[in-house]
Amino acid sequence: MFTGIIEHQGVIESLEHTSSGGRIRVRVPELAPTLEISASIAVNGCCLTVVQRDAETFSADLSPETLRRTTFAEMKSGARVNLEKPLTAGQELGGHIVQGHVDAVGRIARWASENAAAGSAPEERNWWLAVSVPDEISAYVAEKGSLTVDGISLTVASWSDAEAHFAIIPYTYAHTNLRDAKVGDAVNLEADIFAKYVERVLDAKDARFSSAIFWGNA
Repeated sequence: MFTGIIEHQGVIESLEHTSSGGRIRVRVPELAPTLEISASIAVNGCCLTVVQRDAETFSADLSPETLRRTTFAEMKSGARVNLEKPLTAGQELGGHIVQGHVDAVGRIARWASENAAAGSAPEERNWWLAVSVPDEISAYVAEKGSLTVDGISLTVASWSDAEAHFAIIPYTYAHTNLRDAKVGDAVNLEADIFAKYVERVLDAKDARFSSAIFWGNA
């Protein structure tokens, strides 16, 4: 379990694709020595298992399912990735509950600074991000609700025409891979787990109600 508060950024040193999946190696000298083999880590919001590590890098295997459902299938060496270690008992929940299970891949539809002061550096500006959301998870998106984008816990400022819009503060820009973002880039999306449970409960109630009508018990 994660919170969507990005703790570190790493750089993909290698990303191998094989017939049985793949393997990613991430360079992050300040974090790698603290990781244990078999430990979980969220890489751009996808929960992976550490299978190797040294003083500067760690590696994780990618299953065919992971490649199919995430942006790893099209990422390249040198790309910056967001990293978060799992939540521990007693730790502050600063974002929202994130499982590290990517639901879909979206695309950046808009990425622009807002009302930037003349001469200001990019990391000093506020930004506006719009992400196109696939139909399969659009029902879970709500204005002022949470959506995980590449592992970042973000609040949906507005929702229209299958696009989720987010206000990005300078700190988030400077401390995540959003500083490398471009329109058209693919991003991992994870919907709020509570929205999924609400849907499941309502579906179950509808199924029971339909069954009762069918058998004449309503």
